[in-house]
Amino acid sequence: MPTFNVKIEKADGTIEDLIVESKSPLNAKNYLRRRGFKPLDVQISRSNTSGFVQPRERDYIATCQLKNGTKTTIEISATSEIAARRELRRRGQHVLKLEPAQRQTRSTKIDKKEATTSILPESKTKTQRAEKKGSAMQSLERLFERPPGVKEKAIWASKLSALVDAGVPIVRGLDLMATQQKLPLFRRALSELSSDVNQGVAMGTAMRANSKVFDQLTIAMVEAGEAGGVLDEALKRLAKLLEDNAKLQNQIKGALGYPVAVLVIAILVFLGMTIFLIPTFAGIFEDLGAELPAFTQLLVDLSELLRSSVALYAAGMILLAIWLLGRFYATHKGRRTIDRLVLKLPLFGELILMTATAQFCRIFSSLTRAGVPILMSMEISSETAGNSIISDAILASRGMVQEGVLLSNALIRHKVLPDMALNMLAIGEETGEMDKMLSKVADFYEDEVGAMVKALTSMLEPAMIVVVGGIVGSILLAMYLPMFTVFDQIQ
Repeated sequence: MPTFNVKIEKADGTIEDLIVESKSPLNAKNYLRRRGFKPLDVQISRSNTSGFVQPRERDYIATCQLKNGTKTTIEISATSEIAARRELRRRGQHVLKLEPAQRQTRSTKIDKKEATTSILPESKTKTQRAEKKGSAMQSLERLFERPPGVKEKAIWASKLSALVDAGVPIVRGLDLMATQQKLPLFRRALSELSSDVNQGVAMGTAMRANSKVFDQLTIAMVEAGEAGGVLDEALKRLAKLLEDNAKLQNQIKGALGYPVAVLVIAILVFLGMTIFLIPTFAGIFEDLGAELPAFTQLLVDLSELLRSSVALYAAGMILLAIWLLGRFYATHKGRRTIDRLVLKLPLFGELILMTATAQFCRIFSSLTRAGVPILMSMEISSETAGNSIISDAILASRGMVQEGVLLSNALIRHKVLPDMALNMLAIGEETGEMDKMLSKVADFYEDEVGAMVKALTSMLEPAMIVVVGGIVGSILLAMYLPMFTVFDQIQ
């Protein structure tokens, strides 16, 4: 049985090297995760494996086509033709033809290099210019590529699980899913994943190379399904989990998006009428010699202030304050401070807490049911909590669980999650059905979030209408009040 040199991270953050004897790198990683360690790198030990030979690289000549239709030739070194094609795809090249380079003597290579060096300064061909322009455009396009969202990954997992369940080979299934993707980043990641799996790499291990596309939750579910031989079931659970998360996020966006949109429109209407409408009426009243009431004079003074240079300085200060707040929120201390204040907001704080509780219970129950170790499940669940106060409490509880404390007791000491969820978790630990109990808790809080979102929406809709009506009505009132003074003077 081969041995592997594994670099692990302990719970206290220290890095240590271990030697593990296992059948494969995946089994070695799963063995360490079950014992609470986080494997960082796995390499086969040459001293303890007989017959292991490091594959040698070969030179290949690739004929590629640029986006403008021109063809170019690229020389690349790789261990195999598949690895060469994968590297070229990673660079964004469209490969038309790939063949091994002919072996040359050292003197021939030197002559070729000298000839190339002497020719290149004299003429830069159109192909070279097109290649540079194409690579620059590709780099610019990749800069603005959007990673797949929860909805896209849920659809991918659902379709792939159906294909695997129907007996379609995993490589062919990944190729089919890659051709159906509209997002370039997701399509390219699935193509690379298919190539790696075709070369014998485990699917979960290959996913870790594309951390921008596949998060820890997806990787953990896939690795658990591969280890247990139930990849189709793991993908079904992943699809259901992602769909539930997407539904929950859409409910929150719907509750917060409506009042924010109406408030922004109300502010724009107020600024537009104050800056453009009030000065027109103010000039008319001044020509008539009418005395302006106090409320009208207040709006006229505000209009003059908004049209002066002071308003630009004020807008710059507001933008600077927003930028500084964003920088402060990017720090761990700032995130904790703001997230703690958010949880104390009336109505919205309770809504965010129930949402985080539902996500934690749903993800944790799904991971443990799929066979993911409890410590790793807590680490992944903390990353998806959406609030640093709750995430830090889960991570601190993870360290206590590693020392032998029950999960419910560890979470009770931090007093972050609701009491009902903690009591149900304790009952689940006593009965040995913690995953089922947490799934029921997640269902309960998801229903509570849905009901609260509907109640908030029904309350905010008339409130926002009153706010917009009050803004428009107050400005119109300020414009009509001086007219009564004008009418009195005419009489």
